[in-house]
Amino acid sequence: MSKLVSKWNYPTTVRFGAGRISELPDALAATGIKKPLFVTDPGLAKLPVVASTLKILDDAKVPYAVFSDVRPNPVESNLTAGIAAFKKGKHDGVVAFGGGSALDLGKLIAFQAGQTLPVWDFEDIGDWWTRANSDAIAPIIAVPTTAGTGSEVGRASVLTHEATHTKKVIFHPKILPAIVIADPELSVGMPQFITAGTGMDALAHCLEAYCAPGFHPMADGIGVEGVRLVFENLPKAYANGKDLTARANMMAAAAMGATAFQKGLGAIHSLSHPIGGLYDTHHGMTNAVFMPYVLAFNRDAIEDKIVRLAAYCGIKGGFDGFAKAVIKLRKELKVPHALPGLIKGLDMDKKRKTLIADMAVVDPTAGGNPIKLTKKAALGLLENAIEGAV
Repeated sequence: MSKLVSKWNYPTTVRFGAGRISELPDALAATGIKKPLFVTDPGLAKLPVVASTLKILDDAKVPYAVFSDVRPNPVESNLTAGIAAFKKGKHDGVVAFGGGSALDLGKLIAFQAGQTLPVWDFEDIGDWWTRANSDAIAPIIAVPTTAGTGSEVGRASVLTHEATHTKKVIFHPKILPAIVIADPELSVGMPQFITAGTGMDALAHCLEAYCAPGFHPMADGIGVEGVRLVFENLPKAYANGKDLTARANMMAAAAMGATAFQKGLGAIHSLSHPIGGLYDTHHGMTNAVFMPYVLAFNRDAIEDKIVRLAAYCGIKGGFDGFAKAVIKLRKELKVPHALPGLIKGLDMDKKRKTLIADMAVVDPTAGGNPIKLTKKAALGLLENAIEGAV
């Protein structure tokens, strides 16, 4: 009898392609949303891309309100304010528009507005999601404007617990958006820093999903192709933000990463999460900093896989060649080689390092690392990332 037993879930309807944001009113009608709360971040809310999208709703005579009190790493107070806006406006659904922060918070507003238990009771632990009232979850349409988190095709959101500075993953199958509009034209105005950081986040998702233990050949295949798309298109999108083909391929890679990582993530994310929670760093850029150190740490468990991945991506030199390609890509995108380049004035004492290691080993993503992430290992990886020692 075969021991290959697993459970697979795959995402939702995606309307992919340049110009498809014009279909937003139709998507709302298809999901039964008549009065959406439009959730975005404060920076994006001031840009023409939001104005032009809202005009589409105005022209279609769709009533809406805009909520943009979203921090780069969303916190509970953002969620509380969003729920208040949702209830005050008597909204019946959410359009989550933007990068990972806006998408995550928009999804959580739609999820949590109808619940009676605190949001922390739905953390991605065991079957805690079954505590939620599924019938009270409002429908969601997700419109990504970056190419990184893949939150648009995810069944979870990340929320920072302000008291502990801990990032928590909130999960429910119905947090998955009903329809995604993935229009690469919306990402044309992204600054280079955001292009780089979100793109490296997509790479981290694809790479860690592929390397995670367990039997999920569909996730492996998607992750491998996602890695190839990032290596081939992220430098192009970074160099020329108006390259729509590169932007489209990166938007696809982002969705692929989030589709693949239901198989698992790993130490890149489990170390990145506490750093982001404590220092409010850009999540994708933090992943990018940790990537080569974690890759080296996991070598004994993943070398054969990386050799195959490198060959598929046309990278010579097996594991070493792939590791060098990662460092070359980071350099091309101006990713800091070590944490002090990411966090200005970094002065991390032993107590803070111990706290980060303690947070990393209990992070939900730690269990997907190919080699067990012990406290000692987490401390070692953190030291390497501070010193820049690969």
